[in-house]
Amino acid sequence: MIQRIQSIYLILAAVCAGALPFVFHLWKINGTEVVYFMSNILYTILFGLSTSLSLLSLLSFKKRQQQFVMNRLNMILNLILLGLFVYRTLSVSGETVVSEKGIGMFLPILTILLLVLANRAIKKDEDLVKSVDRLR
Repeated sequence: MIQRIQSIYLILAAVCAGALPFVFHLWKINGTEVVYFMSNILYTILFGLSTSLSLLSLLSFKKRQQQFVMNRLNMILNLILLGLFVYRTLSVSGETVVSEKGIGMFLPILTILLLVLANRAIKKDEDLVKSVDRLR
């Protein structure tokens, strides 16, 4: 399981969606008040679902097609999360309170990138298995 490169990508995606939001803030308000993902229940649920899907995909290593589909669903989930961040950024741009964007807003992009790399590796494995079946 761990010897496959897609497993490494999926572990990194799970860490990116599950542990890094605790470390990096989403934005700062007035330069002092730091906002993490836990301040909004929707962000918490979406990051939790993304982590769960990454780990579930990692554990279903024998079912490559199912793994591929779960990664696609996880990408859609991260796109929704990224869309919510962009919406929040654009909707508060006219406020009198100055807000500074944090690096935590870019974690869904990193997660999507890792999931794309994992899907590429899964596709390579699937093609390899199909080519070996053709030779039998």
